Amino acid sequence: MSEPVSPSEAEPTEPTPEPRREPVFNLPPVVLAVIGICAAVYLLQQYVLNDEQQMTLLYDGAFIPVLYTGQYGFDWFLFTRPFTYAFMHGGFAHIAINMVWLAAFGSPLANRLGALRFALFFAVTGLASVALFWAVHPYGEAPLVGASGSISGMMGAAARFGFRTDRSAGKAAFAGPVLPIAIVWRLRGVGIFLAVWMIINLATGLLGFAPGIDGQIAWEAHIGGFVAGFFGLRWFDRRWQSPEWETTDHHT
Repeated sequence: MSEPVSPSEAEPTEPTPEPRREPVFNLPPVVLAVIGICAAVYLLQQYVLNDEQQMTLLYDGAFIPVLYTGQYGFDWFLFTRPFTYAFMHGGFAHIAINMVWLAAFGSPLANRLGALRFALFFAVTGLASVALFWAVHPYGEAPLVGASGSISGMMGAAARFGFRTDRSAGKAAFAGPVLPIAIVWRLRGVGIFLAVWMIINLATGLLGFAPGIDGQIAWEAHIGGFVAGFFGLRWFDRRWQSPEWETTDHHT
């Protein structure tokens, strides 16, 4: 003998979808490409090239300030060195630290800007880094290598978002509009970050101390990239929106 069934029991219930898990390494392709190029160049330097070839690559690929004073004539690498230097690194600790920071700050920025604009941002902030480095050391003969100038630019961009991220789309991305500079200065978290970042850069650069990294730290390049990223972000942001504290209703 069957028992009566209530309507709620008779209706089939849909299975509850499992929450989507965000992968551990959710890096945009353009960030993976930069990491891949840096890793390939490092492995080439360490395990493929002989000493003479390494010196040739360093001379043609690194940024050497004195070459831009006109004392050594002209070569076509003068146009490429301000960009290729960012893909070269001086040691394992150097490239490892830079790639970790690139993944942390570059991923949300790349998701926000898109691949092309991110690549342009990387190039422009890297160029700003060597520009300030050359202005301070125009006759310097030591080669400058490393992506930290562009990564500092990404940190500057992060500050303009107040370090806000939006994971609703399943991947990290900076959220909201680009904050006006006056607002950024009043955010306590951003102010603390900027102060700590500046102190660390000046300390490691002027004192010449960085665990596991040989050679002098180019703090000038870091500051040049940071300033370019901080003040120039709006030129690259494709999703700029008017901040909620701004109004289009003007009264005379």
